[in-house]
Amino acid sequence: MLSAAAAGCSSYDRSLTRQTPVVTSLVTTGYCKCKSCCGWKRNWYGRPVFAYGTLKGKPKKVGVTATGTRAGKGTIAADRSIFPFGTVMYIEGYGYGTVEDVGGAIKGQHIDLYFHSHQQAREWGKQSQEVRVWVPNR
Repeated sequence: MLSAAAAGCSSYDRSLTRQTPVVTSLVTTGYCKCKSCCGWKRNWYGRPVFAYGTLKGKPKKVGVTATGTRAGKGTIAADRSIFPFGTVMYIEGYGYGTVEDVGGAIKGQHIDLYFHSHQQAREWGKQSQEVRVWVPNR
């Protein structure tokens, strides 16, 4: 098993990975904290706000996930009806990550992997992969 530092994720629950994972096929895409990936813009005061949707015009905390943590390598956005917050995943070529975010276009068997730059997210592209999944007992 890779260490969290080696895999790039410092916040996953290591006790979950002692369980047998469920292997499932998922569509993976990349995202970063930019305006293009996260749907925000600056208002005329220069402050970030949501660009569209039900929160359009409301203040947006850039780089903060739905769980309130700072987005970083290992942050995964997923459909919470399938993968609740705290779900740990291992994605070949990316490493371990934890579901800590959601997204308007992230539905069903699709996850979004956080990258530090827009270039890295675009280079990842869209891939179908077998992903090891450990769902927390709640």
